[in-house]
This record gives sequence, structure tokens and C-alpha cells, in this order.
Amino acid sequence: MRRRPLDSTAPFVAVPAALLLLFILAPLAALFLRSSPGAFFGALQRSDVLTALRLSGETTLVTLLCAVALGTPTAYLLARFNFPGQRLVDALVDLPIVVPPAVAGVALLIAFGRRGLFAPPLSALGIQLSFTTAAVVLAQLFVASPFYVRAARAGFSAVDRSLEEASATLGSSRLATFWRVTVPLALPSLIGGAVLTWARALGEFGATIMFAGNLMGVSQTMPLAVYLNLESGDLSAALALSVILVTTSFGVLLVVRLAER
Repeated sequence: MRRRPLDSTAPFVAVPAALLLLFILAPLAALFLRSSPGAFFGALQRSDVLTALRLSGETTLVTLLCAVALGTPTAYLLARFNFPGQRLVDALVDLPIVVPPAVAGVALLIAFGRRGLFAPPLSALGIQLSFTTAAVVLAQLFVASPFYVRAARAGFSAVDRSLEEASATLGSSRLATFWRVTVPLALPSLIGGAVLTWARALGEFGATIMFAGNLMGVSQTMPLAVYLNLESGDLSAALALSVILVTTSFGVLLVVRLAER
């Protein structure tokens, strides 16, 4: 789609756009200006900050692998097949995007907590989920996996069916066609969705604190560590973790834009 050059109507759209951009940039600039390099690197040497960084890295990696493993077949199903209740399934997959994170945490707690709906069978198997590291992964997976499914579904829908049919006429099985033709063609969308899913998991706060708590070394991820340090008055650690999260988020957006291109 061609873009037209700026004309006499430009101020009517440029001024609101500049105000919105300024509103977004002002808090982020204040965050970086308030955090000095010395305080930043000093905070990164603290054990609690490093523990939060390590826990966030480990849990988000597991969350991403689970989202890809479960979300890829789901996205392919929604993109390529018609079945009764398809719209309902589609809506349910997207539902965690609009559900408040705190509500998601309460729902997970009621379902998988110590006195939850599925507590008896889990206890019989010796499984304890709430207020553990596994609960962090479940909370992140609940709120972040729809982002991967949405992107993967769009990628699979955009693949030219004639290319898959040509692969089939050459003797390839449906599974071989999927891995050799469909996935490579949809790969930009899959990568973009995976990156967005990881970023959403990295920034998850509400569902995690409700279902997993805020236990250092167990469930205290970076967003929870920011909250705890800010509440305790340790602004330097909160700023250091905030700068890391903002920088990571910006890098994620760059990767997504490159993948889309």
C-alpha cells in the first residue's frame, strides 16, 4: 500500500501522534535517566537480583517450549480445519488475552491450588503446584500462549495451499509436507509469535503473584522483584530490573519487526 506525502492535513494527525509518542517516551526516558550506571551494575551484583534474573530466564524458556509444543498443533487445527464449535474454541484460546491477570491467577489457584478443584487427584500423585516454580510456568503459559497461537494461526492461514498440493503430488506425506513446506513458509509468523510469547511471559506479574506467590528463588521473577524492592524502598534494584525489562522488551519488538519483514 502506497503512502502519500505530508500535506495540509498533516498537523491534524501529526500533533496527536506527537503527543501520544511523548506520553510513551517520557516515563521510559525518566526511568533511564534516574538509573545511574553505577547503581545499575551495583544492583546486578546482588544475589536477590541475580536470582530473579535466573528464575525469569528458566521459567520463560520452559513456558516458551510448552507454548510452541501445544500451540503449533492448535494453531494448525484452527487455520486448516472446520469442525463443530470451532468459533468457540477460537474464542477460548484468545480469552486469556482479555482476562485480567489477577483473575487468571485466582482461577489457576481455584483449579490447581491446595484446596482447588483438581487438588485431590494431584495430591494422590504427590504433585504440589501452587506457590512453586511450576506454578510460575503455568501462570506464564496461561497468559502468554494465546499470543503464539494467534501468530501461528495467521502464518498457517497465509501459506499457499497449491504449494502443499504440489508437495503431495511429488509423493510427500502430509507430515513431511507440513515440516518441509508449511512450517518454513509460516516461519516468520512462528518466530514473531514465539518472541512475543516469551516477552509476555517475562513481564507476567498478576497471575504469578496470585498463584505462585513472591518467594525468592522459588517464584520471585523479575516483575515481582521490581514490586518487592519498590515496596521495601530499594529504588536502585527496582530501577535496574526495570531497565532490563524495558530494554529486553524493545529488543523483542525489533526482532518481531525483522521477522515480519
